[in-house]
Amino acid sequence: MAFERLVRMAAMSGVVLSLAACGGGIASGDSGLFRRQNSIPTQDQFERRIAADQQRAAIERVEQRGQRQRGTIWDLFTNNQDPNNTVEVNKYLWNASLDILNFLPIESVDPFTGVIVTGYGTPPGGGRAYRATVLVQDPALDARSLKVSLVARGGGPVSSETQRAVEDAILTRARQLRIQDGNL
Repeated sequence: MAFERLVRMAAMSGVVLSLAACGGGIASGDSGLFRRQNSIPTQDQFERRIAADQQRAAIERVEQRGQRQRGTIWDLFTNNQDPNNTVEVNKYLWNASLDILNFLPIESVDPFTGVIVTGYGTPPGGGRAYRATVLVQDPALDARSLKVSLVARGGGPVSSETQRAVEDAILTRARQLRIQDGNL
């Protein structure tokens, strides 16, 4: 009698284990033999579905940016570019600034914002050390695109004539670079 009971329990355990192996089990509700058709998603499933939708939308936006669409002549007058991705620095003013102020040690440069910061240095033939900060703020080759700030060591800001002379030298060199580039 005890043996028959043991065999019956082993058989029932085998049936239960085989049914559990067929799917996610009775309690899961996601898959298996006892799957619910109209089940309410859990919070985790809901969050995963939202994350997948957001990822799919981001991929579609990237693909749309990569495709150039045909436009009209009026599209030339609109600014559709993302300002975080465009560089608004004139390359001639940038290179001329580095060329004219090459006697100063460079501390930092940022071509995306157009800022050049130098350390103190003495110009050739001069006896006073200067420090410069240059801002190239527009893509146009224009005097309004260039801002130069000079500071003398121990003396504070330099005279406006000296600052204007450095700006003029940078603008002249930028025009020379532009003319050289045009003769290619």
